[in-house]
Order: sequence, then C-alpha cells, then structure tokens
Amino acid sequence: MDLSIIIPLKNEAESLPELESWIRRIAERQGYQYELIFIDDGSTDKSWSVIERLQAANPAIRAIKFRRNYGKSAALQVGFQASKGKVVITMDADLQDSPDEIPELYHLIAGQDYDLISGWKKLRHDPLEKRLPSKLFNAVASSMSGIKLHDFNCGLKAYRREVVKAVEIYGEMHRWIPVLAKWAGFTRIGEKVVDHRARKYGHSKYGWERYINGFLDLLSVYFVGKFGKRPMHFFGTLGVLSFMIGFGFLAYLSWAKLVYQEYGIADRPLFYFGILALIIGTQLFLTGFLAEIVNRNSASRNEYLVEKEL
Repeated sequence: MDLSIIIPLKNEAESLPELESWIRRIAERQGYQYELIFIDDGSTDKSWSVIERLQAANPAIRAIKFRRNYGKSAALQVGFQASKGKVVITMDADLQDSPDEIPELYHLIAGQDYDLISGWKKLRHDPLEKRLPSKLFNAVASSMSGIKLHDFNCGLKAYRREVVKAVEIYGEMHRWIPVLAKWAGFTRIGEKVVDHRARKYGHSKYGWERYINGFLDLLSVYFVGKFGKRPMHFFGTLGVLSFMIGFGFLAYLSWAKLVYQEYGIADRPLFYFGILALIIGTQLFLTGFLAEIVNRNSASRNEYLVEKEL
C-alpha cells in the first residue's frame, strides 16, 4: 500500500464529510493505493455516525473509536500501529490542514529519501496571543533538540513507515515526534511550508496549558533519549559534583578550626551549605545507582533498531 492517512479527531462531525471528500479526490487523482484511518478520541457528538456513513461509501476508510478521551498522542500511537502504507501522513480533522499538501509530502518521503517531513504553518490564521508563545516555544525546542524546525506542533506531517513503527508516543509526546525519531536514529528530517486555513467549524481543543506541558515533555524526551540507557552518567555526575562541593566546604571549615582556632563554625551558613550539598550529592548518586539497576533488569535493555543486515 502506498499511503496511510491518519486523522485523530474529537467532536468534528461537521468537518468530516468535506475532509473525506477532499482527501479521496486528491488520492484518486494521484492514483494512490491508500487507506484513510480515523481515530475517534472519545467524541460526544455524531462524529462516529458520520464516519460509519462515510465508510459505507468508501472502502478505503478504516476507523477506531476510543471508549473515552485519551488524547492526541494515544490516537496517533494507535493509528501508527494500525497503518500499512509505505508513507504515513497525519493531519488534523478541523480542515485547517489542507489535503492539497498530500502529493508533495508523499513525494518528499517516497522520492527524496526523507525519514520525516514536518509542516510549517508560516502564515498562521491564529490570534497574536497564540502566535507569539508558539514562536518562542518552537525556538527553545529547536535549540534544545538540535532539529531545525519552525513548527514542531504542526499536525500535518509525513513519515516513512519505519519511523512510525519505531517510535512510541504517550502522554502528550505527539509534539515531539521529530525528537523521538531523531533519538531513534532517523536523522533525515525536513520541513515544508504548508497552507494554514482558518477554522471553519467548531473550536480549538487546546489552551495555554499545552505550552507548559509541552516544555516539560521536551525535557523528558531529551533526558530519556540521551540518558535512558545510562542514567548513572547523569545522576552520578551531578551527585559526585555536589558531594565534592559539600566536602570542600566542610574541609575548609575543618582546616580553619584546626589552624586558626576558629570557633562557632557550625553557626556559619557555609557549614549548612556543605551539609546540604553532601546530602544532595549522596541522594543523586543513589538515584543513579537505582536507575541503573532498573535499566539493567528492563526487558528492553538490549533492544536496538537495526537499519540493514547482510
């Protein structure tokens, strides 16, 4: 199969017929052998009824309905597992992503050897109070991850099949799929300027909290990707540094008492800083030690992605 198009949705009954018709028209014009996978993430409107009606008229449609709302990451993960296409494209169901972008996204993956192409909504039809935090957020994410993308959170992305089968997303990690792909060894990551259309139906499902949650998730992805297989290198290094600083403070105070006969060193702030640094250093070292034990007993400790084998 050439192409899988995965569309997570929640309460998008009004937009689904127009979206399906648009995608079908593009796919048939290009001659793709495709599947259209709708993931209903606990909709409370008539979205599932609309999907059933559309599926009766278009056998390329597949659909999965969650019993309750689990979030976009869960919907994408299930869609990735169910997909069969050589190229996988994800897009939102609110008609703000244009299906006209599908042919070029497909070509970039299938014809130009990219692993992942992320959409860039260069001209956004969003209010200023959403655009400015997004720019800052993306700049920080690009700097921390080393991936030069302008819009990590764009729902319109294209993937090589191997990528979606290798990454695992959960929580709210859907924003960081490019980072997860990079840590998994898929480094041919690019972006494409895509058309961002004004919302035609319904309203946005996201609020300001996504920026806070997104930044915390980025820290998690960065740490797990870099130190997941060697946690002692992170916690142990910090622990030893903290312990040595604390030991240095206390050694200096002991030397001052013995040589200069200083009294009342226990009343000096440096004494308490030294004790605190010793305690923190010991705790960090033990954390790294315990994390190493957990990692070495993990069933996935020797799981590695093999690209080719002769």
